[in-house]
Amino acid sequence: MKKLVLRFVVYVLSFVVIVGGIGAFGMIRSQGDFYGAFRTEPIPAFPAVEKPLHDLKKPTVAVLLGNETTEGSDFAIPYELFSRTGEFNVYAVASDNQVRTLTGGLEVVPHYSFAEMDQLLGKSPDIIVIPFLTMKDQEKFQPVKDWMKKHAETNILTICGGSGNLATTGLLNGKAVATHWQNRIFGVVEKEYPETKWVWDQRYTQSGNIVSSAGVSSGIDAVLYVISQRLGEPVATKIAAEMKYPSYHYVKNPEMDPFAVNLWTYTLNNAFYWNKKKAGVLLYNGIEELALTSVFDIYSDTGTTKALSIASSEQPIVTKHGLTLIPRVAIEETPKLDKLIVPGREAKTLAAADLKLWNEKGNAKEIRFVHSDAPDRFLFEAAIEDLAKQEDLLIAEHAVRRLEFRADEMMQLEGKPFSIVTYSHILFTVLLALFVGFCLDRRFIMKKAIFKGYKQAS
Repeated sequence: MKKLVLRFVVYVLSFVVIVGGIGAFGMIRSQGDFYGAFRTEPIPAFPAVEKPLHDLKKPTVAVLLGNETTEGSDFAIPYELFSRTGEFNVYAVASDNQVRTLTGGLEVVPHYSFAEMDQLLGKSPDIIVIPFLTMKDQEKFQPVKDWMKKHAETNILTICGGSGNLATTGLLNGKAVATHWQNRIFGVVEKEYPETKWVWDQRYTQSGNIVSSAGVSSGIDAVLYVISQRLGEPVATKIAAEMKYPSYHYVKNPEMDPFAVNLWTYTLNNAFYWNKKKAGVLLYNGIEELALTSVFDIYSDTGTTKALSIASSEQPIVTKHGLTLIPRVAIEETPKLDKLIVPGREAKTLAAADLKLWNEKGNAKEIRFVHSDAPDRFLFEAAIEDLAKQEDLLIAEHAVRRLEFRADEMMQLEGKPFSIVTYSHILFTVLLALFVGFCLDRRFIMKKAIFKGYKQAS
């Protein structure tokens, strides 16, 4: 009996150490590729960023950038939608003018520092938007926290996990607030901010001067709601129609059935999908902000793909609505890639010269026009359908849930039922653990038992 218990312990420890250790290493690496994809290359010298012309007659929207990583689509949704109206001054603001990183490894240059924004306006911005900002380093987060508290009386809009950032200030105490469904795991936000009433069954909520949205795409509904309140519903419906957004009805009625918490696919792919695909993402002048960030979010967050921003040169790229981006590499210096993704509905026209250079110098044969090949689809739909074909249905379905996308019944997902790569790696790891356990068993338990039997026989 003692021998059986010892063997059980040996095999369990082998399983925990090897499967758990390899899985933990893979998860840390994958999370680093997405939330910690900071630039290691030196930033090239470039001329001063041209700021959008400030119109004193228009209200100002300040979209925050964090001092660590800012969730890309959380940032791009309000930035692009408010800009599309033509009725707001829309700026990317940060604690200083240094280049900031969005999830997946996309670099953005702020238009203004906090101090410059305050000096320009002489008052609070009319709307402050808070995307999800990672805050592992509280010292780095402190300037952002202080600026939010300084402008506590203005209109504030949180996107997705940005409500958690705002909650650190105490400004959400006693308010009904929406956030991403993943924050329900282990009751994290309820435990950290018990004085806030967390709402899980609405796409967005309004409590006083604060509007908060649930998971990523819920931010679209929240922004359109704010636009409809300020400029009238015809403006909001026009923006939704231009974007081919299929879920405008949530703007009028934000109630929804909350997603059940299920992170198995996400966890296993991040932990055991080792040989990640390398995808270049082409930046070009005039690119749509949300089209670009949706590619970094949808492909990179799966744990199966590592994205790299590429442009015709290392010089800055200016998006459709005046955001300045810094590419990681120039086309001529691009390493070998599995494919090149070209975001944006007008990519084939706006990026024609860049694509010509790519065909001459590029290092990936496959080119995916993920949005321009589906111009009548909403950006998320086109990218998720492409992801399903590239990877599998389980990964695509998790992307739907992570984005809190509620029009998935309109999509046509085709692909493998699950990730053969991930599960083959899991099987290999389990077999390796069993083999190590067997070797330990044979070396220290069986051998000892045989030796003891031999000794008794003699």
